[in-house]
Amino acid sequence: MPNFFKNYFSGYHKLGGIKELLAIALPMIVSTACDGAMTFTDRLFLAKVGSEQMNAALGGGVTMQMLMFFFVGLTGYSTALVAQYFGAGEKHNSSKAAFQAILITVLAWPVILILKPLVVSFYHFSDISQVQLGYQVQYLNILAWGGLFGLLRYTLGCYFSGIGKTQIVMKATLAALVINVILDYLLIFGKFGFPSLGIQGAAIATVCGALGALIILVLTYFQKKNVVEFSVFKSFHFDWDIMKKLIKFGYPAGLELFLLFCAMTMLVTVFHSKGEVIATASTIMFNWDLVSFIPLLGIEIAVTSLVGRYMGAGRPQVAHRAALSGVKSGFFYSIVILFLFLLIPESLVRVFSPEGLSSGFEETVPIAVAMIRIAAIYVLAEAIMVAIIGALRGAGDTMFTMIASVTAHWVLVPILYLSLHVFNISVVLSWFLMVIIFMVFCGVLYLRFQGGRWKQIKVIEVEAK
Repeated sequence: MPNFFKNYFSGYHKLGGIKELLAIALPMIVSTACDGAMTFTDRLFLAKVGSEQMNAALGGGVTMQMLMFFFVGLTGYSTALVAQYFGAGEKHNSSKAAFQAILITVLAWPVILILKPLVVSFYHFSDISQVQLGYQVQYLNILAWGGLFGLLRYTLGCYFSGIGKTQIVMKATLAALVINVILDYLLIFGKFGFPSLGIQGAAIATVCGALGALIILVLTYFQKKNVVEFSVFKSFHFDWDIMKKLIKFGYPAGLELFLLFCAMTMLVTVFHSKGEVIATASTIMFNWDLVSFIPLLGIEIAVTSLVGRYMGAGRPQVAHRAALSGVKSGFFYSIVILFLFLLIPESLVRVFSPEGLSSGFEETVPIAVAMIRIAAIYVLAEAIMVAIIGALRGAGDTMFTMIASVTAHWVLVPILYLSLHVFNISVVLSWFLMVIIFMVFCGVLYLRFQGGRWKQIKVIEVEAK
């Protein structure tokens, strides 16, 4: 084996090495890939119905994520908290941390429903076409009313990720994918006697998929082995000490995700306000960007879990090795995506061709092809970024990641608006400017990681034995 590969895979079998990381990461990669596949399938099937419905699914989906993701980020820190208690040998506190996250989740759903009319009002002030606007509101309404299933599914998934049982999360997500794809086909196109519901069918399929996954996770959570080992029934009470830790270290991640998806909603709206051709081109590019990025989140979750575990056990050097293992693992996946984006972008774009000839779609193709090729610039940087973010969050350095990430994304909003609407720069060049800013953000995260301050953070105090 060449020296490059020997050096690259050095520490493969060590604690925090690639082997240990992949044992957790591979099921989560499959899980996150399934989540990406569900979203991708929604938009792919809707593209056959009409580009307005596909574009509306992107706009409505991003808006729903904006409404949910403060709570997703807040409760998501339970992964690291559960992992740190697990690493410290305090399994009863792992289940307590999970229950505090569930309490937050239950309270979050009515807040989402209350906020939904506000974002619908925002739609009406944008320049989105009226046809797309109607579809977008329909899609958002159904997702919001079924949002509790998705929130609870995510929260329980954090618990199982924290204790390293990511295979359970994978199985639940595979079930969600199967349910979603089957119902997409039946309800979007109206097959086998089902009504043809279009974008409403896609939303119903998404909600039903989340419910199916939740049922699997709940049944596993209440299995006798888990109940006994983690004292589950004794965890069903409010614990201020653990809740305080969850809020203190989780709210930066929650605020970060909320502000990120506010920015993302604005960016999508700016793209879509430039007419159907650019709206469709940007939607196709974002769809493939999602496919390329989502599996890397599995590596981020695994790094967060391992770093949290070893920081809880007082072994920061092993936590550092786990982060580097995440970078190495993501590198090879990103190489594959890089070549696909550079070599066959037109084939990727034409996957979304509507039924029959469409002159509007043919105008979209060269723009979408150029945007996908530009996206290839940052796919390797993404592999580094997710591993570093996972390490920083697992160690408790959540405030810095929030400030850096939010600043980077909100800088993009005025730049894109000025570029497209004030200076009338082409959409391709505008997208290139956004990619350059993203690369700078990745560099800032790398410098923070190399600084090593995250190794000094104390999240939990180990109980005296």
